Amino acid sequence: MYEGKAKQIYSTDDPNQVLMKYKDEATAFDGLKKGIIENKGIVNNRVSNLLMGLLEKEGIETHLVRQIDERNVLVKNLRIIPVEVVVRNLIAGSLAKRVGKEEGMPLPATIIELYYKNDELHDPMINEYHARVLGWATDEQLKEMHSQAERINEILKKFFDSIGIILVDFKLEFGLYQGRVILGDEISPDTCRLWDKESLEKLDKDRFRRDLGKEAEAYQEVVRRIETAVAAVNG
Repeated sequence: MYEGKAKQIYSTDDPNQVLMKYKDEATAFDGLKKGIIENKGIVNNRVSNLLMGLLEKEGIETHLVRQIDERNVLVKNLRIIPVEVVVRNLIAGSLAKRVGKEEGMPLPATIIELYYKNDELHDPMINEYHARVLGWATDEQLKEMHSQAERINEILKKFFDSIGIILVDFKLEFGLYQGRVILGDEISPDTCRLWDKESLEKLDKDRFRRDLGKEAEAYQEVVRRIETAVAAVNG
């Protein structure tokens, strides 16, 4: 049905569900930089499913149905809202460049940004007025996305802190399913900035973006810590 930078989407016999397959391909800078991170798809599938399972237990509805195998997951067939939500807890990445502040600088409060999901336009930053007037999302949908993003941030910040990781910032995508706004896409080292709490070592796709090396090892460390924590909780 669709192939993106990191995933392929396949139809199923059930029109309400699709199969999502994770790839090892990595891209940065709007596709100008391309490469392979060994087993990235396997790690991202596992990490995203574990985190979405955690969010489901906290009352956040997600598209997750069940994991099929290492690379494939069955998810609800959403009509994606073309407005990406970026949640920022520290200054990093493009925000550091835009405001001229040092990366890693703490923020007195969380910043939530909106971007128009359009590869050809390089996902430009927008605001609620653009989204509403141009018909990408209604006021009610934007309010729900904002509310869910804040709640998701609270849950994930606390969880990552418990495993020695700082949740610097992350991207969320939402979609409509039977009239409800629910969380879709993925939550992984591809879509989050994750720093080790002690060393501040980057454990995310910035290792690929910035030619830091050891990308696969960083991704594996994230999934190892998450699985260890989840196993401890489940007994």
